[in-house]
Amino acid sequence: MMIATQRETASAHAPALGPADWLALAAAPSFAIMALLTGLFGGGSTDMLCSAGHDASPLGGMVPMYVLMSALHLGPWLKLLANRLSPEGRVAA
Repeated sequence: MMIATQRETASAHAPALGPADWLALAAAPSFAIMALLTGLFGGGSTDMLCSAGHDASPLGGMVPMYVLMSALHLGPWLKLLANRLSPEGRVAA
């Protein structure tokens, strides 16, 4: 007789991820990688265009924009994490 753990039963009841789900999950890491690469190697001409104003904000530029976009696209990851951690294996949308 085999006894299933809570994690095994929760993942067994979780719905399978479709292509749209994978695309939603790919957004946040993609923006985070773009922020990291832009911060390391510089934005080049794109940052020059963004900071062309005389009163440019310190939050201007591509790196803060990518960080913000990454934060805004964390929803699918938080939902996936909540689904994995909840005892029922599902969190309502």
